[in-house]
Amino acid sequence: MRIGIVSPYSFDVPGGVQNHIVDLAEALIGLGHEVSVLAPADEDAALPPYVVPAGRALPLPYNGSVARIAFGPVSTARVRRWLARGRFDVLHVHEPMTLSLSMLAVLSARGPVVATFHTAMIRSRALSAAQGLLQLVVEKITARIAVSELARKVQVEHLGGGAVEIPNGVAVAKFATAEPLPGWPGEGGALGFLGRFTEPRKGFELLRTAFVTLARERPGLRLLVAGPGDRDELYDGIPADLRPRVEFLGLVSEADKARMLRSVDVYVAPNTGGESFGMILTEAMAAGAAIAASDLDAFRRVLDGGRAGALFPTGDAAALTTLLAELLDDPDRRSELAQCSRTVVTAFDWPVVAKRVLEVYTTAIEATDGRVFDDEWAEPRPGT
Repeated sequence: MRIGIVSPYSFDVPGGVQNHIVDLAEALIGLGHEVSVLAPADEDAALPPYVVPAGRALPLPYNGSVARIAFGPVSTARVRRWLARGRFDVLHVHEPMTLSLSMLAVLSARGPVVATFHTAMIRSRALSAAQGLLQLVVEKITARIAVSELARKVQVEHLGGGAVEIPNGVAVAKFATAEPLPGWPGEGGALGFLGRFTEPRKGFELLRTAFVTLARERPGLRLLVAGPGDRDELYDGIPADLRPRVEFLGLVSEADKARMLRSVDVYVAPNTGGESFGMILTEAMAAGAAIAASDLDAFRRVLDGGRAGALFPTGDAAALTTLLAELLDDPDRRSELAQCSRTVVTAFDWPVVAKRVLEVYTTAIEATDGRVFDDEWAEPRPGT
């Protein structure tokens, strides 16, 4: 099958959607399909061979953050040229309600279109001023995928029609075979956290409170933290005598993230809300770490109701402290949780997830009578 995938966000800046697209593309290629990915990126950027750069992106405030996207006449011409050359059996766009290459690709499409929705947010000020455009996009989408129940629910309630729930995948082998960081986890116990520790809903304050309490009683206990943020701000909330036992890695590559997760006895996800899936949990599961997580609905679903990870009442620092003490003192329970998680996470392995995506592709192709993309855009106007 010839598959065209479109990223709305720039490959010059790492992100969850971009990582999802790369892993999906490689899984599909591994299954014998021909894949081309179109993404905003500089022409001289170091990209995988299957990624076609669509030019430099511009920052756009979106969903409480800043997305780097490409939009406009020049981007439209590039999209049409790519579609004409690819003659894809199916076009797979991500976040098509964003003003981006994804939206342009849907509007230029002449064949089956599959759309994946990663977030529950489908409205913004920019899109509110373009309702007619949104309706055109919705009408041209043949089949929809939502990566979580929350995202699927939003599609049903606000866009009409349904969506197939297919979770984010994880490259299990990459995490399972990663080498731990030198000297980790050590004999005194190691806790791990990955994320934006300054963002309240990530719950790092709960973990910090638990760590300080436990570290007073456990001289060898250490904490490994990775993610964006200022080192000084992280250490400001930790007593001076305990700071040497906290290591901050900052932003890490995908390879180093896997090593980080392989370096802890317990991975802690103390999030207080706003999570629609819990990608980091599947990565920690693949790495073989025991998990202690807030009892959020999204986390409970990923952790198989608590079989693949220990849950504590959301927002309860005392309960987290007690749970971590129990896990640190009970290597057999940690091993049992890790073993169960290795079994559960196989359902999220990318080859498995990719086969489910292929089923949606087949349905979309059948719904359009097997029509492929034509060559209407093969001869762009001079200057584009």
